Amino acid sequence: MKIILMALLSFFLAAPIFSVVAQSLEADMKRAAGAYERKDMSTAVRIWKAWAAKGNAEAQTLLGAMYWSGEGVSRDHKEAARLYLLAAQQGYARAQNDIGFMLGFGEGIPPHDDVEAYKWIKLAIDRYTAKNQERLDQARKDLETLRSRMTAAQIAEADKRAKAWKPVVSKR
Repeated sequence: MKIILMALLSFFLAAPIFSVVAQSLEADMKRAAGAYERKDMSTAVRIWKAWAAKGNAEAQTLLGAMYWSGEGVSRDHKEAARLYLLAAQQGYARAQNDIGFMLGFGEGIPPHDDVEAYKWIKLAIDRYTAKNQERLDQARKDLETLRSRMTAAQIAEADKRAKAWKPVVSKR
C-alpha cells in the first residue's frame, strides 16, 4: 500500500511539470511559426533548434525544411536529411515524406535509393491526416512516380520494409 501511495504522490507531483512542458512546447512552436511567417528567421531557427535538440519531431522537420531551402540558415541538404530522418524515425509524416523525397528525387544527399524512398513515402501516406490533403495528394503522386521506375522485387522489398518499420522513441 505504501508503494502505491508513493507512486500516486510522485505522479501528482510530476503532472504539473509535464503540463508546463507541454504548454511551453505549444507556446514556443506557435511563437516560432509566427516568427517564420513574419520572416524573423533567427527567432524561428533559435526556437526550433532548441526543441529539435530535445528530440521534438515537428521542430526537427521544420528546421530541416529551413536547411533544405536555406531560409535563416546556410543551405545544407546533409543537415536537412539528418533532421528529417530523426523525425521520420519517430513517425512524423511530413518528415517521412521529406526524407523519402530526398532519397528518391533529391540532389544527391542522401544517396539516391528508390526502395528507401518508397518506404518512407508510403509510411507518410499512411500517417497523413485529412488536414494534410495537399501533402497527401503530392505524396501519392511521388509514390506512383517511384513505382513506375522500380522493379516488382524493389517494390516488394520497400513494402516489406514499410510493414516492418516501428517508430523510435526520442531518447532526449
